[in-house]
Amino acid sequence: MHFDNKVAIVTGGASGIGRALCEELGQQGARVIVADINLSAAQQAAEAITATGKQASSAYVDVSQAQSVQALVDESVAQFGCLDYMFNNAGVGLVAELRDMTLEHWRHILDVNLWGVIYGTSVAYQVMVRQGTGHIVNTASAAGLFPSAAMGTAYTATKHAVVGLSTALRAEAAELGVKVSVACPGVVRTNIFDAMTCLNVKPREMRTVMSTFGLIEPAQCAQTILRGVVRNQAIILVGASVRLVWWLYRLSPALYDLIMHRVARAFRASYRVT
Repeated sequence: MHFDNKVAIVTGGASGIGRALCEELGQQGARVIVADINLSAAQQAAEAITATGKQASSAYVDVSQAQSVQALVDESVAQFGCLDYMFNNAGVGLVAELRDMTLEHWRHILDVNLWGVIYGTSVAYQVMVRQGTGHIVNTASAAGLFPSAAMGTAYTATKHAVVGLSTALRAEAAELGVKVSVACPGVVRTNIFDAMTCLNVKPREMRTVMSTFGLIEPAQCAQTILRGVVRNQAIILVGASVRLVWWLYRLSPALYDLIMHRVARAFRASYRVT
């Protein structure tokens, strides 16, 4: 009953982890706003939820634009009278070595993966502080907990920033009645493999090697995240491999660094386009 009749916005809600979150929230009684840059896909996701007798609506949002995120939250609050949960979930993938990236590549991934979370967090936070209650849930990645040579420096940087933003704000927000959590899933079976940008990398081979880490199903990922939200966990780990590698990284940073050097060499030898 934790989410029953609660208002929840999910950005990037039309596919992948976002859609699974919307479906699970709907099944648990929440009033879900499926927000996505692909409005038609968001509408389809919302209709699929309402077809089961649950509550959902769709909305357009471009998380890289502050005014778009502001409009999403303002319209949702005007319609429902409050905002209980803000899931800043939208994100993009980029597999590339730093030497192959331009500043435009940096701007794009920062605009979506970091600024999108900053915009969503900032706008929702103002509403929740006024309410004296609310929960912000930011989707980062396992790459936000430890360096990931396979996913690339830029992606890792954005996800580390999301973890830092979330954990710092959690302490600041607690006495104001607002909760903050960050979800760090491992490799989830989503369309990010097809949508991600690969620079001088063989996309098919990269999808194959990433799949060897043990893909997590989106529904399982969503259920784990929501369990963590119910428990008000600061960092929600998704996947046994994530727990293992995070433990190794904290126990022996030097050993982990050695492993990452080997991963980088293997990456260049097997997956880089020369």
